[in-house]
Amino acid sequence: NEWLGETTLSMKNEENGNRTRRGKGRHNSVHEILNGLAKGEGDLHPALERRVRDFRLAQRKRREKYGSEKPWGILGLYEHLSSIRIDLEWAEDAAWRRQQSEPYLSWSDFEKARAKGSNRPYFIYLLTLLCTVMLIASIGVNGWKIEPLSVNPMIGPSAESLLTLGAKQSALIVTEGEWYRLFSPMILHAGVAHYLLNMLALYFVGTAIEQNHGFLNSAIAFVLAGVGGTVLSAIFLPQFISVGASGGIFGLIGMCVSDIFVNWNLLFVKEAGDEKDYRFRHAMVLMWLLFDILINCLIGLTPFVDNFTHVGGLVYGFLCGLSTIERLEVGFFGVATTTWGKIKNSLVRFAGLILSVVMIMVTTILLVESDGVSSPCHNCRYVSCVPFPPGRENKWWYCDDCNQVTADAHKRDASSPVFDFLDLTCPDGSIERIDIVEDGLGDSDGLLKALPSYCRDYCENVFNA
Repeated sequence: NEWLGETTLSMKNEENGNRTRRGKGRHNSVHEILNGLAKGEGDLHPALERRVRDFRLAQRKRREKYGSEKPWGILGLYEHLSSIRIDLEWAEDAAWRRQQSEPYLSWSDFEKARAKGSNRPYFIYLLTLLCTVMLIASIGVNGWKIEPLSVNPMIGPSAESLLTLGAKQSALIVTEGEWYRLFSPMILHAGVAHYLLNMLALYFVGTAIEQNHGFLNSAIAFVLAGVGGTVLSAIFLPQFISVGASGGIFGLIGMCVSDIFVNWNLLFVKEAGDEKDYRFRHAMVLMWLLFDILINCLIGLTPFVDNFTHVGGLVYGFLCGLSTIERLEVGFFGVATTTWGKIKNSLVRFAGLILSVVMIMVTTILLVESDGVSSPCHNCRYVSCVPFPPGRENKWWYCDDCNQVTADAHKRDASSPVFDFLDLTCPDGSIERIDIVEDGLGDSDGLLKALPSYCRDYCENVFNA
């Protein structure tokens, strides 16, 4: 955009004013304009026709360099949309250079120049560095050891170590006033597996977003979605300890979806005679969008990662995108925007901003007025965590509160090498006396590891009251 300047905008307005077709009236859609030119039936204003042909040339050059695109899934669709944006910008730049008698810049040189300098994803680089430092710090706080998969399947530290570094827990936020825990979980991760998955998603999705919409818009979407998702999680899953950049990443994904939504008509160009294939492509795209979202939500069914953060981040990112993203300009093609269309676009952008602010305010008030312990929806925990694998007695992970129980162990004979019984405080506050002499536990470390199993075997209620 830095090559275009104000001259491009004035030229665009002039061309739009002369977009009347010389024989049949003006085209009604972008598809009709592109297809008409492809079949040699274009009779647009000469300047506009040249711009549209430049766009077609850029698309052909892209296919020659990268091959035919198959934009399935959110990321595939967004990359396809990004390529359309670059090709439109190049056609704009070529038109401006013609008007200013400036040297011609080839499509390949334009694409290379666009990926350099200030257009690098510096926010993504900074965020990746912070997440890496905090992952190392969390393992260090955990005594430089990794917890068993039964405790943390993400190959990482204990819940206590994550809490020390700022993991989300509603009681600490509400009763202790540790409001920084609405922000700190965004740069913490449950373990190496969680970190690698998130950084991979952040690199591909975040880089595409930042290079198209800039540092500030990307940072706003990430932070707003991350905080908004954490607030929802704190309300509905107060006892869950959760961390991860997932809320912010889902915010960036929501921004992708928003961009796809507002520019849907430019994603696919319907060629003559391919009505059936055109509809099939749209159906496949919608299916893959839903599939992508479903897979990411399934990841939220594991411990320390929750779907309230994911879904909240996705919604906030989508609304933020409606208000902040730079839209592709259909006026480039000489298609007039009606008064109602302009009003509708303004309302959509205004609504996205207002809804984001209102939702943040309402959910924050609900969190402040809660006790930080009880959830308004007790069974909502299963939206975010499911014991796995089902039907197996010794599961890889559980979704109860037994990892937080405490107990007093006793010996009838002080000289005995093992504990005889213990008074276990269950998650709901009740106390169960358990005879453990036959288990042969004589040290505190072994007893601590066995407490969750005793809780599940003897406590009537394995959830915090």
